[in-house]
Parts: sequence; C-alpha cells; structure tokens
Amino acid sequence: MNLPPLDWSLLLIPLITGIIGYITNWVGIRLLFYPIEFVGVDVPGLKRLVPKLPGRIQQIPGVMSGRLGWQGIIPSRAQKMGSLAVDKGISKLGSQQEFYQQLDPDRIAEHIVAESGDEMHALVEEVIRREHPQLWADAPPAVRNAVHARIDDQLPRVVDDIATTIGEHIDDLLDVKMMVVDQFEREPELVNRVFMEVGDKELNFIINSGFYIGTLLGALSIPLFLFIDRWWVLPVCGIAVGYITNYIAIKVIFLPYEPRKFGPFTLQGLFIKRQDEASQAYTSIVAEEILTLSNIAENLLYGRQSDRTRQLIRDALKPSVDDALGMVGPAVRVATGPDEYEAIREGVATEGVEYAFEPLQDPELNRERNAVLQEMLYERMRVLPPADYAEMLRQAFKEDEWLLIFIGAVLGFVAGWIQLLVVTAV
Repeated sequence: MNLPPLDWSLLLIPLITGIIGYITNWVGIRLLFYPIEFVGVDVPGLKRLVPKLPGRIQQIPGVMSGRLGWQGIIPSRAQKMGSLAVDKGISKLGSQQEFYQQLDPDRIAEHIVAESGDEMHALVEEVIRREHPQLWADAPPAVRNAVHARIDDQLPRVVDDIATTIGEHIDDLLDVKMMVVDQFEREPELVNRVFMEVGDKELNFIINSGFYIGTLLGALSIPLFLFIDRWWVLPVCGIAVGYITNYIAIKVIFLPYEPRKFGPFTLQGLFIKRQDEASQAYTSIVAEEILTLSNIAENLLYGRQSDRTRQLIRDALKPSVDDALGMVGPAVRVATGPDEYEAIREGVATEGVEYAFEPLQDPELNRERNAVLQEMLYERMRVLPPADYAEMLRQAFKEDEWLLIFIGAVLGFVAGWIQLLVVTAV
C-alpha cells in the first residue's frame, strides 16, 4: 500500500486510539454483564464440534449448547458465581450458626406467637372437625374455651422450643451455599447487581482508563509507524493497545494488595483502597437481598433439607395437641379411637409447619433483623485481609478476564484499521 505524505494528521492517532480504547473497554464491560438472557441462534453441528474446540472457546457463553450468540459472562455463570460468592465472600464473614443467631431466635419466636395465635386456634378446630366432625360440635363451650386457652398458654413455649432446636441443628437444616446458588440462578440480574454496585467505581475506571492509556499508547505508536513505514503497523498496534489497556486496568484495580511506596507515590489496588465503602455496599445487598430472614425461612421449609426441618417441627407440635386438650385428652382419645386421635395430632403437626413460618415473611420484621445482620457483616468485611477482600470482586474477572482482554485486542485491531484509513485519507 502506498501511503501519502504524512504530517499533522499523525496527531489524530493518539486521539483516535484514546476514543477507541474508551469504546472497547465500555463494550467489554457491557459484555461482562449483558444481555442477562442468551441472545443468539442455534448452529447445526456446532454442538458436535465443541469437544474438539480449545477449552477457552468452549467457555464462551452459548457454545457448549451449540448456539452462536452472547450472554453476559456474569449471568451466564450465575450458578458458579453463587458458589464463589459463598466460598470467597459470605463464608469468610460468618458461619450459618452466627447468621441465624444474628436473626435472633427469641425475637423470631416472639413474632411468630404474636402473629400466628389466631391461625393456630383455627387450625386446631379445622383439623378436629375434619377428622372427627361430631367431637367439636358436641363439646361444651367450656371445653372449647379451655382448649383455646391452653393453646394460648402453650404456644409461646412450643414456638420457642422450635426456634431453639432449629438453631441447634442449623448446620444440618440450612445450606447457605445452595440457597445462594439457587437464588442467583433464578435471579441472574441479582448477580449483576452484586458486582456492579460493589465495584461501580472500578468498572468506571476500566472504561475511562481505556481513553487515557489508549491515548498514551497511541502516541507511542506514531514513531513506530514512521520508523517501520508499513501499512500494517497501525492495525498491529491497535491489537496491542486493546490488549494492554484492558490488562493494565484490571491489574491496577486489584494490585498491589498492600501499599507500596515509589518515591513520593503510594500504590495500592483501587478496590483495596475502597474497602470500607465497598464493604457497605456489599453487605447491604447480602443482608437485604440474599441472607434475609424470609430467604432463610424459605430454604428451611422448601430447600434440600426441608424434610428434616418439617419433621423437627412436627415432632415439636404433636405433643402440643395433648397439651391443648389437657384433662379432656384421655376422654377425647377414647371417644375418637387411637387412629383418629393420632390423625388429629398428625394433622395439626403437619399443617402447623406452614403457620409457624408464614409470619417470617413479614417485611417489617425482615428489615429489622436484616439491619442487625448487615451491621455484623460490615464490621467483619471492612477488616478482612486485603487478599481475601479483593477476591470478592476479583471472582467476576478471574476466570474470564482473558475474554475481556481478547475482546479488547479484537476491537483494537478494528480500531487500527480505522486509524489507518483516517490517517491515509487526510
């Protein structure tokens, strides 16, 4: 290619490189988080080729399922991000037992008693009527009132026993890791929020640094262009600029962990410097969206270990039927027969599980307990060792940063061609 005489037009190279550096980094960050759902098409035969492709290529969203398109890297790894969020973050801030204790079992029991008393009265009546319709109809008003009075008397003790027993067995009943994994899989937008809100300034730095670093590297490419005097210099420099800008930006965010002095300057990873501020943002999301009282209650009642939770509550509720009936209990057992009496006990125990947990969905109670939990999480996160703290955001980039850097290199190559066309056209 014959190049026309070059003069002041070379000054356009750093400007164009800076603009392209900004754009490539902006695109790279967007591709990290969006789109939340996969957008693309099925490619016949691609799935059969996957085993033959390099491992890095197989990791690109959609490829493993034989589709060509894109999904944000973070939401496409929602399950894995949930697992990492617990391993690299939440588990370092406390144990399941500590989380449960911060929610305050005594306060939980108090709220359940206050909110579920009427429902438990109705439940006992409903089960007795269903299992032995005539029994409740024939019972004198004094007997009915006595049963309800004993329910009111026994309910606080029963609920307190349940809350305490759950706490004693919380590690067998609750699986925080799977709870988070399942939630991230259901709500991939929540995964984005965790990283975007906690690392908002660092993500903006990556984008803005594309312009500054790109401009600097663009200026350095001018003498190369003049010295080598070949058309391919600018496209190749574009690759280097796209690669280096993303590489430097990502490294500067996290490294060095500890402050290092270089003359009058002190260097430390940008994210590390913001530990106190970022801790506030991270623990706010964790306490208000993830480790909430309602989420923990739902996991206990419907999660992978829910059978054990329900059995534990049933075992605690069955004796309460005997307590509620009091002195008339033996007479009721005789009147109904052992099978029907046991059916009444089982019915109250089984259906009472739902009544015991329903009050835990109360928004006001959740705000109260979540605020206490957040305070504990924040105080612990803000003093984490820098290496442990950095891993909380680092996980968003660690395995897939090669893809961001690669995207930067590809877009940088395109930018190099744009530079070449502009410079040679002026």
